[in-house]
Amino acid sequence: SPRHADVLLVTGPVTRNMRQALERTYVATPSPKWVIAVGDCGFNGGIFAESYAVVGGVSAVLPVDLHIRGCPPTPMQLLTGLLALLTASA
Repeated sequence: SPRHADVLLVTGPVTRNMRQALERTYVATPSPKWVIAVGDCGFNGGIFAESYAVVGGVSAVLPVDLHIRGCPPTPMQLLTGLLALLTASA
């Protein structure tokens, strides 16, 4: 449930039919909350960016706190990004 979450981890492009669900999930998540765009698809839509059904990366819909680049990012990149976010907020 988003009401018990601290982080929204978006791992793919935001499609037109999922935009409203993503926005509702963001609103339902209590503050403080973080939004993390994972991979190139989460960052800017990746190879799907030119599709008619894709709005773009998550930053086109929500404020993003952390971008983790890669296609796909390695587990080490994920851990490094999460640790950087934790130390920056402390």
